[in-house]
Amino acid sequence: MRIAQVTPLWEQVPPLAYGGTELVVSLLTEELVQRGHQVTLFASGDSQTLAQLDPGCDRALRKLGIPLGDYGPYQQRQLSKVLGRAEEFDIIHSHMDVAAWPSTQANWPPVVHTLHGPFTADCEKALSQYRQQNLISVSKSQQRADLELNYVATVYNAIAIDEFEFYPQPQDPPYLAFLGRMSSEKGPHLAIEIAKRSGWPLKMAGKVDAEDQAFFDSQVAPHIDGQQIEFLGEVSQAEKKTLIGQATATLFPITWPEPFGLVMTESMVSGTPVVAMAIGSAPEVVADGKTGFLCQSVDDCIEAVAQIHRLSRQACRDHVALNFSVAKMVDGYEAVYRQLLRDRTKPSFGPQRRVVDLRPARPTLARIDA
Repeated sequence: MRIAQVTPLWEQVPPLAYGGTELVVSLLTEELVQRGHQVTLFASGDSQTLAQLDPGCDRALRKLGIPLGDYGPYQQRQLSKVLGRAEEFDIIHSHMDVAAWPSTQANWPPVVHTLHGPFTADCEKALSQYRQQNLISVSKSQQRADLELNYVATVYNAIAIDEFEFYPQPQDPPYLAFLGRMSSEKGPHLAIEIAKRSGWPLKMAGKVDAEDQAFFDSQVAPHIDGQQIEFLGEVSQAEKKTLIGQATATLFPITWPEPFGLVMTESMVSGTPVVAMAIGSAPEVVADGKTGFLCQSVDDCIEAVAQIHRLSRQACRDHVALNFSVAKMVDGYEAVYRQLLRDRTKPSFGPQRRVVDLRPARPTLARIDA
């Protein structure tokens, strides 16, 4: 197949540090090329890929210091380039969320959109015009049945399992890890509370965006003492892997319906169990009582940390290998592409809507334990 992959320009592909969407796009793109597809990646010019790269800008916009408010013209120019080459492709796959919907209404060649983020107010306003778009959710919890959208599949995100070292034992002295953007939604302030109340050292890493600076300054920074609570800033991919791999547990105390949360899979594949709030995709990613604990409150998280020694680190890695491999993710996307090509002469709205579930509703370790 001739496939266009269209990604946001905010981070390069793959990202050097933070950038979950761009990491997933990179894994998908490289595997599609390895499988013999002709792939064109529309991304920033500093991206690295085996596919043909068609840059939308010279460097990732965050590197250039372009404010988010000035991002629109860049992405519109990129979408214009994609549509100008549309006849070259069998499938166009957009990872730009609602930004690409107005430009791809014609749906010829077939266009599919993976939604990597939550539904914002702006997104919901656009839905009345674009409900016929082919959408893929990255978790079942992300889907909004009330909005009557045309979901064609759920395909879970993946990680490159072999690129993560397995740590059969945590570091001594032990510590808890937190990895994520320093925003209230990610819950770094709750991670600090869990660590302080349970007496555990906490190592934190993540970027601080301009819009989150006030939250960081008031809710996080005052607790950083360099001893019990350490803040490492925005770390590299290699540093991230060591941080979570050597931890006794990774804290994921989110306060919003996280659509997927790659850090959960990255932690578990390293052997480190996850203590997560049971919100959003967490119940689909973490096997409660086997690869971590799903909690309802900070008190639950503190109790879970005390029980973390009961869990098998090997079971954590096996769980990810079974459910979140690159091969399984790309199998899911290929199935979507083929179905859309079969259906391309059919109307894409009305009674034709359907959801094709390509993954289990909630991964379990049943086959591992058997």
